Amino acid sequence: MKKNILSDKKYYSIGEVAKFLEVNTSLLRFWEKEFKQISPKKKRSGIRKFTSSDVETLQVIFSLLKEKKMTIEGAKRHLEMTNNKEKVLISIRNKLEKVKSDLLSLRDNM
Repeated sequence: MKKNILSDKKYYSIGEVAKFLEVNTSLLRFWEKEFKQISPKKKRSGIRKFTSSDVETLQVIFSLLKEKKMTIEGAKRHLEMTNNKEKVLISIRNKLEKVKSDLLSLRDNM
């Protein structure tokens, strides 16, 4: 998973989220079917729009499945047990990475 930060937009396309997580859009659609915690807004045309909360949930799922090598069922149980704890940690990490990025940018512009 890339360490870069998504912009501060209200909604993200499935392509933007896939690029951020370095996965295929088809994997995101699969995870959406498997995990009830992911609920992007859908336009009548079927286009998905993910919120920051959805992206944070997807980061947790990515971490559980790809980094911690959990099964889908194990990840589902883990998400149900931990509720928002993992999302809070991801949110904090994202904010810290944004601050780091801003500070590096400032340093480079000096």
